[in-house]
Amino acid sequence: MGPHGNRGAPLRALVASGIAELRPDPGRPRGWTLLVNGVPQSYVDLADPGHLEFPYEVQLGAVLRLWSAQAVRETVLHLGGGGLTLPRFLDHLRPGEKQLVVERDPQILAMVEQNLPFPASIEVRLGDARTELEKIPDQSLGLIISDVFVGAAMPASVAAGGFARAARRALKPDGLLAMNLTDVPPLAQTRIQAATARTAFDEIVLYGDADVMRGRRVGNVILLAGNVPMIKAGKHEIVLRADELRIFTGGARPLLDEPR
Repeated sequence: MGPHGNRGAPLRALVASGIAELRPDPGRPRGWTLLVNGVPQSYVDLADPGHLEFPYEVQLGAVLRLWSAQAVRETVLHLGGGGLTLPRFLDHLRPGEKQLVVERDPQILAMVEQNLPFPASIEVRLGDARTELEKIPDQSLGLIISDVFVGAAMPASVAAGGFARAARRALKPDGLLAMNLTDVPPLAQTRIQAATARTAFDEIVLYGDADVMRGRRVGNVILLAGNVPMIKAGKHEIVLRADELRIFTGGARPLLDEPR
């Protein structure tokens, strides 16, 4: 008889930003969803690190496959840890890739370490995303993945122009920045983020679900900057680059840094 799915009990813990929960997936024997204050943050299948559940993770996974096909061994920086879904995926794709994950919340990290063990080759560091990025030596990274949120909002320290410039400095000339954005119609924040990234990078691409990109519903958009691979949009996806992106961005202004 085959497996009947994950019958584990939900696990809850008090964390810096509220209540974190690991909720078992009844459809996958070792699948878990990490939620913070009821908002899904990550999905991890311990039996299959190549499985990506959330649509934005699937899109980032497609980017990582394209990136890994052309990149030599690189150092990858993940800003925002959660359940370490994408570090696990990349380790599965390219075993032994040097990866550093920055997670701000020690309680979330402890919960994940105890219940969702990850490969020893993935280094995890507690700290603030912007602060840790600014410590990285010049031109030392091949890829930066930013998935940093406080609740449902990206903190200003990651959304502003200083972050884009710090990322450009830390990346090799042919490096890639991938940022997970969340937005609501009419995607004003996405337009601002594209304009902000353009202050530091020559090539910017937006990639996401067609309904989200057309302003029909709330959702995620992937912003890519630097040496962006040639992405082929799926049936229900849109990729904006070059002139189409300039039209989309319109007169949006870059976000300036707040005093620190």
